[in-house]
Amino acid sequence: MNTSPKILLIEDNEDDAELTSIALAKAGRKELMHWVKDGAEALDLLLGRNNYTEDHWRKNLTIVFLDLKLPKQNGFEVLQMLTHMEPPSPPICVLTSSNVESDIEKAYALGANSYIVKPIDFKEHINSVNKAVDFWFWYADYHLAEKI
Repeated sequence: MNTSPKILLIEDNEDDAELTSIALAKAGRKELMHWVKDGAEALDLLLGRNNYTEDHWRKNLTIVFLDLKLPKQNGFEVLQMLTHMEPPSPPICVLTSSNVESDIEKAYALGANSYIVKPIDFKEHINSVNKAVDFWFWYADYHLAEKI
């Protein structure tokens, strides 16, 4: 990849990852995404461990989409580790099938910046993903402009 990823997708389900990839492709952003399939690999990338020791893997990330139901380390464990990350992690958008109130509350308590229940409808999924990306890209640009 010659462009540093701006979107990290942490998703074990290949069909759901493909839906998100299609959503990003429709908005011309597919090349900005990097996909990992479990919580352990996500933490390696975000914390700069193992195969992800080069800064380009994490320094330019604008948003992380995180599923809660992951192998090796679940989404809650990933969130808990990221609250102690230095420098702070990019915004974390939980993108999961769970609409259980206790999961939503726990995700926010652990530091999630937003929470999206995966829509079943294809068009809704595309809209949800791209609205989240639009917002967090705008947010990153806004805060970058403030620092100048």
